[in-house]
Amino acid sequence: MAQTKTITPLEHLVSVLELGEPSQYRNHTYINGESLYFPTGRVYGGQVIAQSVIAAAKTVPSGRLPHSIHGYFISAGDIHQDVLFDVETLRDGRSFSARRVNATQAEGAILTAIASFQTKGQQGVEFADPMPEDVPDPESLTSAKELMTPFADKSPFANYYAKQSPFDIRHVTSTVMLGSDKTSSADPQHRSGKQMVWMRTDGTVDVSQTMNRAILALGCDQIMMEPIVRRSGLSFMTPGISYATIDHSMWWYRDIDVSEWHLYVQDTPTAAHGRGLATAKVYSQNGELVAAMAQEAMIRVPNPPKE
Repeated sequence: MAQTKTITPLEHLVSVLELGEPSQYRNHTYINGESLYFPTGRVYGGQVIAQSVIAAAKTVPSGRLPHSIHGYFISAGDIHQDVLFDVETLRDGRSFSARRVNATQAEGAILTAIASFQTKGQQGVEFADPMPEDVPDPESLTSAKELMTPFADKSPFANYYAKQSPFDIRHVTSTVMLGSDKTSSADPQHRSGKQMVWMRTDGTVDVSQTMNRAILALGCDQIMMEPIVRRSGLSFMTPGISYATIDHSMWWYRDIDVSEWHLYVQDTPTAAHGRGLATAKVYSQNGELVAAMAQEAMIRVPNPPKE
């Protein structure tokens, strides 16, 4: 009797990001996409951002790659429903293509985004901030899978990161997944949100550069809130904590291979009114600055811990 091949989380991720067949009406293209499992029961923000990149990419001229996306999350999505992507063609210029993407489910909009694509290989100014020096090698660090395995039977989040995540995540600084940053200053005015994280896919993929960039967009969302949580003296285990992404912007500057290690150099400049802003620069292991991103998130705690 033939055995059924087990699909890995990474293979499932790629199949979900490939989306369905497009249909067109006037200057709109409609594409259907599945939803990935996530422990919150809501559509994972990184998923719908990544799918928006792929949906928009299906409508642009050949040879143009995504260079930026700016998404605003409207409402929580249901992981038990597919997502419909309505891609509106805004402009096709000599070098750039602009698209508006509206992602909806039965209850209405869950995300609206603007994505821009550029013809590859154009010349112009070029410079980049250097990667930090003396960063520990990722292979010398403990993966989130190992950290979460002892708690996998007690928490759906731990189970997800231990067994179901398509990414290998390794913190250079201590993780705030399980507890607050005890090394941070006790003085809230001097507490730091700086952190560095290595990440790659858990396995290798042979996919297009557009798909690589979309997977990077999905993966980064797993750690983008962490600087805000860290600087607040909290962790994702803080009792009563609630959080959600409000908006997410991302820029790609160089080709990437998500199967290889990338270093996320992260920080948060400010938080107020239950909202925090997080930033990240993404470096390949050979030191190239390949992407940058910013995210605003809502983070609330009913009774914040006393200092």
